[in-house]
Amino acid sequence: MKINNIAKNTSYFTFALILQKVISFTYFTLIARALLPEDLGKYYFAISFTTIFAIFIDLGLANVLIREVAKVKEKTKDLLGNILAIKIPLTILSLLSTVILVNVLNYPELTKQLVYLSAICMVLDSFTLTFFSVIRGFHNLTFESISSVIFQLIVICFGLTALHLNLGLKFLMGALVIASVFNFIYSSILVRFRFKIKITPIFDPQFIRAIVKITIPFGMFAVFQRLYMYLDSVLLSVLSGDKAVGLYQIAFKIVFALQFLPMAFTASLYPVFSSYWAGDKDQLAITFERAMNYLIIISLPISVGIIFLADKIILLFKPEYVEAILPLQIIMTSLLFIFLNFPIGSLLNACDKQKINTRNMGIGLVVSIILNLILIPRFQAVGASITVLFTNFIMFAIGIFYIPKIIKIRPWKIISVFIKAVLSTCVMAFLILFLKQELNIFIVVALSGIFYFIMLFLFRGFKKEDIDSIYKSFCRKA
Repeated sequence: MKINNIAKNTSYFTFALILQKVISFTYFTLIARALLPEDLGKYYFAISFTTIFAIFIDLGLANVLIREVAKVKEKTKDLLGNILAIKIPLTILSLLSTVILVNVLNYPELTKQLVYLSAICMVLDSFTLTFFSVIRGFHNLTFESISSVIFQLIVICFGLTALHLNLGLKFLMGALVIASVFNFIYSSILVRFRFKIKITPIFDPQFIRAIVKITIPFGMFAVFQRLYMYLDSVLLSVLSGDKAVGLYQIAFKIVFALQFLPMAFTASLYPVFSSYWAGDKDQLAITFERAMNYLIIISLPISVGIIFLADKIILLFKPEYVEAILPLQIIMTSLLFIFLNFPIGSLLNACDKQKINTRNMGIGLVVSIILNLILIPRFQAVGASITVLFTNFIMFAIGIFYIPKIIKIRPWKIISVFIKAVLSTCVMAFLILFLKQELNIFIVVALSGIFYFIMLFLFRGFKKEDIDSIYKSFCRKA
């Protein structure tokens, strides 16, 4: 039954995230085409700046909520109430810190106003995350899937209106505020009326102490992760200016858009990992192996394909973004490690090894800061991209080292699939080189993708049963 839930949740959530990311990336492309790199840099600096502070509102409480609700659903009301009691003062402190720091750094007035608007989204999105974490704990991703698509539709409708009417960056940011308001209202209504859980802060000192004790490693990991993901844009802004941020965002957004695949998969896996850890460790190992294999099969052709087509992809944007080609190719080299770090981190958290996961992310953050401080002043966006590659490889290496100490995996099962995927990807790469100058980029992508999976099937990288499993997950067959 749990395997069927994984398949169903992954299918629905993946489908929703595909729609969300297609809409989101289309919107990003239109913004980039309408704005100069400097203005794009201002817009995404504000988002990156507040996104860092957003984690100090949640501090890993969402992961704790998912895990504990999945284990003991009867305590959902108490868990949610006490977590809300923790988050309210954290919200006030985070808002004050955001406003104070952006003024201390003496950014222009427009940048400050963009940060203030983004801070509204920061607060609303944090509480939305809490509400959807409750629903995830019930092994339900359907409502979150719907919400993710509607959110992007709201953003693109209001955002394109702002661009068309030439209303400026503040109204462009306002589109995100409107979408965040919708998500907050929608998720809170679901929790209160669909799942019959009261949304009321509960001040139970003993319960809060227990939550905080569990949350500390999750919170540290979340802080490290958020700093790791968004501090590079802030450092680029400080050390190299808005243009460097705009160029880097082209590469970053493409990689970020692609992360819906491991995100959807691990969103469904995480509560199931927790359940298997408690009662069926053999099935836990098998599920982890399959997760690694599927993500290897998906990430390798995407990574190599974009590296070979980077010059064509950048043509979707303005000629002013041509300097983003090399950063894009460098970041795409790290895609395999980015994808595989998702199930590794999810397994460590689900198996009560969050301290190890936190330490690994802390190491990655320290390496990232050091490399960015060294490379950004010399190479700007290229330097930040090199940092992404090295840090993701390091976090993969130290993460996978601990997995055999937790579960009995069969390494040859993963290595075998990796070798077959590499061979199939190499053949696909030759096809791309042959076709890229002759055909439209979208035709090349479609043909090379089909050719890759044909080759992988011939190499027995996946079997007919895998296709049947995906088909049945959509059709709800036994």
